[in-house]
Amino acid sequence: MADIRPKSGERYRNTQDQPYQIVTIAKHFETGEELVIYQELYGNFEVCARPLSAFLEEKLPQEETECGGEQADPRLLRFIEAETYEEKYKMLLSLENTITERLINDFAVILDVVIPEGELSKRYEQLKQCVATMARYETTRLR
Repeated sequence: MADIRPKSGERYRNTQDQPYQIVTIAKHFETGEELVIYQELYGNFEVCARPLSAFLEEKLPQEETECGGEQADPRLLRFIEAETYEEKYKMLLSLENTITERLINDFAVILDVVIPEGELSKRYEQLKQCVATMARYETTRLR
């Protein structure tokens, strides 16, 4: 089998037949090793990393579209790729009229924060407040 690199948005199933979706391929800062970043589409929807070589060895067939076929929202991918919390905050501001429950939940998972269930507009404000706080205390100095 040829080594075909997974692409953002592709869905697969693990050995327990549970679905997950590829977020991106990242490079380990210190070793340069390529890592597959993926999100489980079950349980707590954890975001995980695995060496690309191990992923290619054990990869199960791509999930068929009959199981949902939903691709990752491009706004979610842009949010993940934003380099600073200030960029993430500006992006959130631009989504005021198009934000969805799903995006709020996905952003909360990425940020490792809890946004309680409730009215969409209140959840949106809570998410903005979390990101604004993170942006306020973000530092770019080297440690």
